[in-house]
This record gives sequence, structure tokens and C-alpha cells, in this order.
Amino acid sequence: MRSRTTTWFECKIRYEKMMEDGTQKKVTETYTVDALSFTEAESSIIEEMSAYISGEFEVRDIKKAAYGEVFFSELPSADRWYKTKLQFITIDDKTEKEKRSTVNYLVHAGSLPQAVNNIDEVMGGTMIDYVISSVAETQIMDVFEHNKIAAKPQADDKPEYEQENNTEAK
Repeated sequence: MRSRTTTWFECKIRYEKMMEDGTQKKVTETYTVDALSFTEAESSIIEEMSAYISGEFEVRDIKKAAYGEVFFSELPSADRWYKTKLQFITIDDKTEKEKRSTVNYLVHAGSLPQAVNNIDEVMGGTMIDYVISSVAETQIMDVFEHNKIAAKPQADDKPEYEQENNTEAK
């Protein structure tokens, strides 16, 4: 299991899909992308879906997701996405009463019990007391991560002006 925290957007795409019986049917599917803005989310989903859809498609809706973290499963059976609500339990120092704060996550799993196990696997490594208050299967088809590979400068990489004017004193 791995998790990723970022700003997620849910995008609805409408296109003609080839059904198993060979007929064409207009469908609307939901995908999640990570992006910094609505504009970047639209650009990302168009780029990602262009590889999978032949023909025209339309971005019907983009909304900011209610979750900020996604738990990814590497299991081949994980083919569904579940929205989960966890309540973190803390004790208020002043009143000494139990306080609960709710946090939403998106979990990748093959079944509802597997989603609960995935939550326990990720959260079990933390010191936070929590309660799983809900787990619900979503209509999300896939999650696309924005893979930015930052080019790290090498030790011998210097700006051109330094290379040209670099004279060693002897």
C-alpha cells in the first residue's frame, strides 16, 4: 500500500463506448486526477483519456474532490475505488472530553472487506486513534497521478556563461 496526498479533482467524461455486444453507447464515466487547478485538471484528463478513447469525448464536469489523500493498492484484484470516512479521536486538554474530527480518503481495493483491510494497513502504522465511520463504493473508473520528474542538475552542469568564462589560474 502506498498513499498520496495532494489536491484531487473528479472529472466526468462523456463519450461513445463500444459495448460487449458490439453496439455503440454514450456513457459518462468519472475519473480522478491530481492537479493544482481546474484548468490543469481538464488538461490532464484530456491528455490521459486521449490514449484510451478513439473518437470524440467531452469533459462534462470537474469538481474538487472531498478527499485529499488516496490509498493505492498494488494487488491485481484491486479494481474498485471506495470513499471512506475516518474519525480521528483526540482528548481535549482543557475539558478532558473526547473530540472526533472527520477525514475523507479514497481507497483502492477489490472488495469492501479489502478496503477496510487497506485502511487498517495504512492507519495501523500511525499513533492516531481512529474509527471507520463509512466505506462506500464509488463510480470512479481510475485515478491518474501527475508524474512530475524534476531534472536534478548534475555536479558538472553549469550555466553556459560559467562554462565559457571558466578559466583556471595556473
